[in-house]
This record gives sequence, C-alpha cells and structure tokens, in this order.
Amino acid sequence: MKISRFATTFHHSVLALVLVTTGSCALAQNAHAHGQQHHQSTSDDKVGALLSIVRQSTERFKDVSVAEAEGYKLTFGCVSGPDSGAMGLHYLNGEIIGSGVIDATRPQIVIYEPTADGKLQLIGAHYLVFAEQWNAKHSSPPELMGQLFHYFETPNRFNLPAFYTLHVWAWKDNPNGAFVNWHPNVSCKLFNSPTP
Repeated sequence: MKISRFATTFHHSVLALVLVTTGSCALAQNAHAHGQQHHQSTSDDKVGALLSIVRQSTERFKDVSVAEAEGYKLTFGCVSGPDSGAMGLHYLNGEIIGSGVIDATRPQIVIYEPTADGKLQLIGAHYLVFAEQWNAKHSSPPELMGQLFHYFETPNRFNLPAFYTLHVWAWKDNPNGAFVNWHPNVSCKLFNSPTP
C-alpha cells in the first residue's frame, strides 16, 4: 500500500497515539538513542528565524476554531509524561500529513494547552513526514532551517512505517530547548476530556 494512501486512510486517533505518546526519540542520523531527548545544534539566528516563521504561520490558530475550520482535529486527549512535563493537545491535519511535504508555514499538527478558564492556548507546532515518502524524493533526512528532525525507525513499538518528526515550541518557551519533545512547563491537569 502506498504511504500517501495509508496516511489519508489511517485512523487519526491511532496516528495521534503514535505522535503524542512518544516521549523520546532519536535524531535522524542516530536511530538507536531512544532513551534520550536530543536536538540538533543550530545558530541562534536560525532558531529565532524558524520560531518567527512558525509564529507568523500559526498565529491565526490561537483561536482553535480557526484550526478546526482548516482541517485540524483533536485526535487524542492531553498527553503528559511521568516526569518530563507534557506535550499537550495535538490537533492533526490529515491532508497535510498525507502530502509528505515539510513546509514551515504549514505544520501537520498544532499543539494546545488547556487553561484555567476552560479555553485552549496555542503553544507550538509539530511537523511529521513518513520516512518512505521523504526518502523517495530526498537523499538526506528532513530539516527546517538547520533543525534536524527526529527519526523513528521500523519496526517500532507502534507497528507503523518509519517516520520523521519535529516539535517546535513557538508559543511557549521551553527551558529544555525549542525542539525537544516534552515541555516541562506544560500541564494537562486542566484538561476535561470531551464527551463522545
């Protein structure tokens, strides 16, 4: 089955489980360091420029209804780690995931944190591409402005094809770095799961 067809037909909640429950993963060039969080070193200028582009491209999603109108859907509850903080609520856009294209202005996923007033605060973006899609057209792993994506090889504990992924904490500063998976200052304590 072709990956593009797989990506568009694969049940979003299962894919969300894969994306949001991964607390640690390896850099693309180091597929065996699953026990550590890594991020590729880049100059402060490149980091700042990438964060700025992500902010400009996602500012309209501060209103979650705008994200939903553009095809982003909450596909899993709020994800927190046992000791690493949380990732928050992941709203996935299946069409963008299925495209296999990495574009800083079009994240596959936008990330929110629940707030005390019952609203959602935009805290970041998450980029994802299936490795087979990417590798068919490129000779090196994906990166955005020098930031190398994390790689999950296959076989993996999720029984999915290999994929590349990158969190960008553009709207809530992460003391551990702008591109790590977990955010120590994000909490799911205020999340009330929507009733079916």
